[in-house]
Amino acid sequence: MTLDPAVKTLLDGMAGSESAPPGPISAPQMRAAFAAGIRLPDPLEPVGSVRDLHVPGPGGAIPVRLYTPDTPGPWPAYIWLHGGGWTIGSANENEVASRAVCNAAGVAVVAAEYRLAPEHPFPAAPHDCYAVLEWVAAHGGELGVDGTRVAIGGESAGGNLATVVAMMSRDRGGPPIRAQVPVCPVYGHPDDGFASYVECATGYGMTAGAMRFFFDQYVTDPAQLADPYLLPLRATHLRGLPPALIMTAQYDVLRDEGEEFARRLADAGVDVELARYDGQIHGFYGLHTELPAAARSHAHAAGFLRRTLAG
Repeated sequence: MTLDPAVKTLLDGMAGSESAPPGPISAPQMRAAFAAGIRLPDPLEPVGSVRDLHVPGPGGAIPVRLYTPDTPGPWPAYIWLHGGGWTIGSANENEVASRAVCNAAGVAVVAAEYRLAPEHPFPAAPHDCYAVLEWVAAHGGELGVDGTRVAIGGESAGGNLATVVAMMSRDRGGPPIRAQVPVCPVYGHPDDGFASYVECATGYGMTAGAMRFFFDQYVTDPAQLADPYLLPLRATHLRGLPPALIMTAQYDVLRDEGEEFARRLADAGVDVELARYDGQIHGFYGLHTELPAAARSHAHAAGFLRRTLAG
């Protein structure tokens, strides 16, 4: 399928401003520029409540934004992890998606802001995200959240972290996770040889060069690239992971690694649904919510969560 016309219009407007290594600016400057570029609709979709909280983590307090629906609780929990190459981003970029899924699935969305690289390289981010899972399981009831019915999801680097936390929970005998929703996830490395890194290297928003830059920020020792808690495609054992809805975009450098991981999950006996969004680009779910595909993907995720978190 060719580019969705709405995507082409978006890319035409972004011409000259693709995601790319930012050169000599600092990480804080890059984060500020990214935050300034976020455009949210006004008004935002209403939900029952939105609260900014802090939960304890291994490196200090972790900011968490809790969205709850306008229905009686206790609500199942959906931990959401933003994208940004482990280097930029925040819960703000996913306001539209978080509110839509909160309402449509009847879940409490727990949007976490983990520590960012290069100031806090691997494994700070997964440690923070796992701490949020433990907090939800232990203290969610204090906020009307059912800590026994938990799913986790994220976009891009957040999709990577969602699966990594599911692996950590399985390996540590931690709080159980009923489902995972990785969207355009990072599961491999730019040098893994996936065709999508060549086909979509430039021209579609997220570039191959940008992904290399983000890895340079996140990884301090090349030996870490063998760690499945950094790259889930390095895992030799996938049994026992929660059911997954993995969404990919046709025109995304990360397309092939997400689809390869879905196949490996299926081979390991994990219940997995792979959904490629044809004609779409990286960020169609949570970042570029003006695209018609965004609303469809939010409804898709909500339906999956309703099924897996029921009862």
